[in-house]
Amino acid sequence: MGPGDASDPALNDVDVIRVRGDARLAGTVHVVGAKNSALKLMAAALLAPGRSLITNVPRITDIAIMGEVLRRLGCGVRFGPDDPVDPMVAHGGVERSRSVLIDVPERPGAEADYDLVRRLRASICVLGPLLARRGYVRVAHPGGDAIGSRGLDMHIAGLARMGAEISGEHGFVIAEAPDGLHGADIVLDFPSVGATENLVMAAVLARGGTTIDNAAREPEIVDICTMLNRMGARIEGAGTSTLHIVGVPELRPVRHAAVGDRIVAGTWAFAAAMTRGDVTVTGLDPAYLEVALDKLVAAGGLVETRGDAFRVRMDDRPRAVDVVTLPYPGFATDLLPMAIGLAAVSDGGSLITENIFDGRFMFANEMMRLGAEIRTDGHHALVCGRERLSGAPVRATDIRAGAGLIIAGLCADGLTEVSHVHHVDRGYPDFVADLLALGVEVERGTAPEEPDLAI
Repeated sequence: MGPGDASDPALNDVDVIRVRGDARLAGTVHVVGAKNSALKLMAAALLAPGRSLITNVPRITDIAIMGEVLRRLGCGVRFGPDDPVDPMVAHGGVERSRSVLIDVPERPGAEADYDLVRRLRASICVLGPLLARRGYVRVAHPGGDAIGSRGLDMHIAGLARMGAEISGEHGFVIAEAPDGLHGADIVLDFPSVGATENLVMAAVLARGGTTIDNAAREPEIVDICTMLNRMGARIEGAGTSTLHIVGVPELRPVRHAAVGDRIVAGTWAFAAAMTRGDVTVTGLDPAYLEVALDKLVAAGGLVETRGDAFRVRMDDRPRAVDVVTLPYPGFATDLLPMAIGLAAVSDGGSLITENIFDGRFMFANEMMRLGAEIRTDGHHALVCGRERLSGAPVRATDIRAGAGLIIAGLCADGLTEVSHVHHVDRGYPDFVADLLALGVEVERGTAPEEPDLAI
């Protein structure tokens, strides 16, 4: 292979976002539907033959992948303009949310292919509804962000208690319940969002009653339970640690709007604090971010809440605060990169503890390239704040790390170039347009990918 060969990995271009530092965010940003809700709502549509319409769906790459997963299962999937919510106005007609019409056949397919599942971990959530509908499902082991191990043990153990026979071969999970699923009492070792969702979707068509203890309590769980109940399911306890489900013979298709994205909203809240800005976020119940917003108040910020909006203003350098990630309603692990970014520019030292994913600190080296003083030890990171960071080329390692690095670049001297921002595209619709609307000097482009010199 010669030096001019187009297949030379050193010559492959990657998407980058470049931001100029010493920025201050000011203005209003609208948050659309939550990625972590919309993906699961699309999977829930599999439970009822016919046409379900999901609105307020973010226009991101993960949604497109899930759409293709459903198409390969035999569903008709059509994306269209969002209605009646219209968040397109803010950026000159650029569509950031849309609706998705899912036409589910009487007998959907039963296999989710590896080439798609490896790109989207959330596609494992088709396991529960397909097993409930078909009595057989073959799903590839999922991929997704490189933020640590996220096994399927609780999914499998719960389905087994409901009568499924689980096996695995060649990278696939195979679940069979030829006589149908039955209700069961299930206690989760950890309040896993994915396991809770899969088990709820399986239980709504199972015979008899199912109880799930230590269930996840996230707003996205409440959202999927709300949609399922509107489809005819019988679920009680959504938003608490105990769910009671009574199985029904069949469900019907519905129209449902996805709940606002609390992680995107939290990203803008921390960005306002880090840049000593003044940002109003609309489209989300502020109660979903209570712990995170309290941290910003402790850091010296002014937080005002009203209806489906909140405002964050930081006039002086933030004070250092400690953060511990926990299942909802605790501090969200997806906001940990933003918490480290805030700590990196705060006055004093912060102890950041990650209790959910063992690989969440993988991006710390990239943050240190911007001059952040970070020492990690297992699940802990000690961050000593600096007045300013220093612009540098860095690489996004996952969705939230990418957003966190871009925001940190706004607090740095000079230019910061964040590469591999396709990760950011998976969670943030039109991130650059939002930054521009908030007064940031930012551009998107491409750059040659640096060769991996690791041996």
